Amino acid sequence: MRHRCPAKVDFASRATRRPLVLYAAVHFICTVPYRTHRTTPPRAGEQVPPVARTPRSRWIEAGLDALARGGPDAVRVEALAAEIGVTKGGFYGYFDGRTALLAEMLDEWERRCTDSVLEQVESEGGDPAERVRRAGQLTFSDDLHRIDLAVREWARHDPAVAARLRRIDNVRMEFLRSMFRSFVADPDEVEARCTLAFALAIGRHFIAADHPGRTKREAIHLAGEFLLRPRP
Repeated sequence: MRHRCPAKVDFASRATRRPLVLYAAVHFICTVPYRTHRTTPPRAGEQVPPVARTPRSRWIEAGLDALARGGPDAVRVEALAAEIGVTKGGFYGYFDGRTALLAEMLDEWERRCTDSVLEQVESEGGDPAERVRRAGQLTFSDDLHRIDLAVREWARHDPAVAARLRRIDNVRMEFLRSMFRSFVADPDEVEARCTLAFALAIGRHFIAADHPGRTKREAIHLAGEFLLRPRP
């Protein structure tokens, strides 16, 4: 009885395929997001779709939110990664470390609360009183005001942050001076109005007193309008 010879095995072909399979598995492990529903590596030759990388701005936004909620100590890489839903590896693709993130957070906050605000106020125009109102509404909106307060608390313990905050506040005060000078002649009165307007914008959230016959919002609005009123 004749025995059929087994089919010839191409060992060389198998050997060349193994590195490809291993490479595909490693590629899969290194590129999948932190949360994924796929539990098996791709088959040999299967095209692995690229994974969308978490943008740099997402880390900065998460950092600012953490700062507003708990101060600079709340800005931790592990916590931010867990909140975003990714691993820490993506963070170090953008930042050298936590200090670099904190610096970019302050850059972004400064851009939003000064540069962007002044550009919008200038583009929309209006009389000086309208420009002051709009600048205040934009600068101390609910989203930005909570970051502003957190930065001020941070500045009490960090000289570098305090220096940056002073520079930003100087820009804001100079804008107010330029507006009030257009309808107030006395330099002392200009400075007084600027100081009171700035203090009102920052401190309004700390006022706990009652205002008989008025809500807190109404009382603050009255105070602001009083400061913007030209002398008779």
